[in-house]
Amino acid sequence: MSIVYAILYIIVWPFFNLVNPGRVIGKENIPEGGVLVCANHFKLTDPLYIVFAMGLKNRMQIMAKAELMRVPVLGWLLGKAGIFGIERGKADVGAIKHALKVLKSNEKLLMFPEGTRAKDDDGGAAKTGAVMLALRTGASIVPVYIPRKRKWFVPTPVIIGKPYTPEVAGRRASPEEYHAIADDLMQRIRALGEQVAA
Repeated sequence: MSIVYAILYIIVWPFFNLVNPGRVIGKENIPEGGVLVCANHFKLTDPLYIVFAMGLKNRMQIMAKAELMRVPVLGWLLGKAGIFGIERGKADVGAIKHALKVLKSNEKLLMFPEGTRAKDDDGGAAKTGAVMLALRTGASIVPVYIPRKRKWFVPTPVIIGKPYTPEVAGRRASPEEYHAIADDLMQRIRALGEQVAA
């Protein structure tokens, strides 16, 4: 485990949990070893909610927008903690290769399939990057849902779904299959939100 990741976790968690406490549902669904954690994305604090919901022993590397990694000092610190950037809107081969390496090394990787923050409860369409990584590596996907509406000092539910492994009939998925599997992933994530509304 990255020492920087552990130190930041221990320092940040008490303060974050005081103001933005999370209520974890489905923690028993987190498998051992490598897995692709995919969540919906509404707010900048989403990664922190998920990191703390997973717990320190389930350390994850996190794919983030490349702009964040270019912020002086912060970018360096995040990089040391296992966060890496991806250039959105283009084929970032370096980031994809790193993500593949993470999953093939039996580590956990956090991604937001929508690729950006959604503006309303309906969310956005999933990009195909996450499912491509899962199909290329055979990694299971753990869907995670966080509601958009949150209040300070009130526990926000973080719902962790059961892991599943996407499959295709042939050796390689067609573009249409990639999009269908990506849509299915977002449906699984949003279906978890029904537990909040219930």
